[in-house]
Amino acid sequence: MSTWFAVSCALTSAAPAVGHMTGGRSSMALLFSDEELQQAWTELDEPQLDGGWELFTETMNVKIYRLYNKETGLYEYKVFGSLTGCAADLCADVYMDLNYRRQWDSYVKELHEKDYGGQNAIYWEVKYPLPLSNRDYVYVRERRDLDVGGRKICVVLAKSSAVSQCPEKKGVIRVKDYKQSLAMESDGAGGTKVFMNYFDNPGGMIPAWLVNWTAKVSAVDFWCNP
Repeated sequence: MSTWFAVSCALTSAAPAVGHMTGGRSSMALLFSDEELQQAWTELDEPQLDGGWELFTETMNVKIYRLYNKETGLYEYKVFGSLTGCAADLCADVYMDLNYRRQWDSYVKELHEKDYGGQNAIYWEVKYPLPLSNRDYVYVRERRDLDVGGRKICVVLAKSSAVSQCPEKKGVIRVKDYKQSLAMESDGAGGTKVFMNYFDNPGGMIPAWLVNWTAKVSAVDFWCNP
């Protein structure tokens, strides 16, 4: 999203959270399974890199791995690292704050959370430079704050969602294949230990090599200049 990885990574997104849940209970319908949740936070301890994952780049306390998708020619990414000087609770709150994202992200044209016929979803239109068409996303997201054996872990899961009440716009390409999982906990030294899994297919006529190159540049820039 945005320049791809930076838009997904940078500490931003929605307030209130979609399906925000504390201590494992919520009155809202859950959008993701407990298994999906566990898959995210367990990678904080045991990275799952079998099946073709390769080290993509390493810098500033972060390692980025990628997995090639033959169908799209694009890569799925996993990020392992830490953010120093930023407490986990603060990182999670800022990540969930859509209002803040609109303030700093110049690529945002439209961004809001809305009830679409009983389904809460986030709509996001991202500015692309000419001659490329803008992209937009409709996705659902859920945050859960967990107590795992005394460890406070925040997990945020997100994925594209087909919402009939939010039709596609003329001249804007709808991104229909997007997913992200994020897990955060304190590193014990005032910072935050982070795991993220991400895939985004922007569609259209953007060459795969350009999307993949942008992913690397944006990811490194984000971690060095959060």
